[in-house]
Amino acid sequence: MKFKNLLSTFAIASVVLMAGCNKDDAEPSGLIIIPEQTTVQTTISLAGASNFAILAGSEVTNTGETNITGDIGLSPGTSIGGFPPGILNGTQHINDAIANQAKLDIIDAYNDVASRTSSDAVTLSGNIGGLTLTPGLYFSTSSLAISSGDLTFDAQGDANAVFIIQIASTFTTTSSRQVILSGGASASNIFWNVGSSATFGTTTVMKGTVLATESITFNTGATLDGRALTRIGGVTLEGNTIVKQ
Repeated sequence: MKFKNLLSTFAIASVVLMAGCNKDDAEPSGLIIIPEQTTVQTTISLAGASNFAILAGSEVTNTGETNITGDIGLSPGTSIGGFPPGILNGTQHINDAIANQAKLDIIDAYNDVASRTSSDAVTLSGNIGGLTLTPGLYFSTSSLAISSGDLTFDAQGDANAVFIIQIASTFTTTSSRQVILSGGASASNIFWNVGSSATFGTTTVMKGTVLATESITFNTGATLDGRALTRIGGVTLEGNTIVKQ
């Protein structure tokens, strides 16, 4: 059901309140209503960082049989550890010209995501598990979590649809939570702007490019279709599968 662009402040506040509730898992997710947006967001250019599955600012550490498809980079910093036993289907760049340029490019990308505005952007708060998001801009003034349900991105038949989520502080998922794509949504068109650090729980299924100021941590068995990119912190891996999208 489509909603008109002119929504009352009360309607928006209701969305935020319900999104933050710990609702019963048996309650139909359709009862949580997210307004559809008419403002079309354009994609975020990653430029020289586009070939990286992982790019960190301090270190990359791995334990277990992590499998990475895409390049791994570090700038600055000197330590990429745990490959092997981790498997890298790509190229490793440590403080070389490619990694250093990619770092500059993710700073530009981060700033682009953070600066996006829209007259019909939707505010989210607390737990966003159980929601279905349609294309557009979403923002939080604090932390976000995917818990008590999975999160769905619905492109509504538009394979080029872009989703931008601005998170002022931390972003976390609990164990076994999933990001689900529907309606032609693509992981390459989902951008998470994380003001501090992101932590993904065990066996989480994550989608999209994660641009974090500080660290990104993948707990055992968590997977990502997308990219894990940090400005100043490290990336921690533990038996994960990451495929650049």
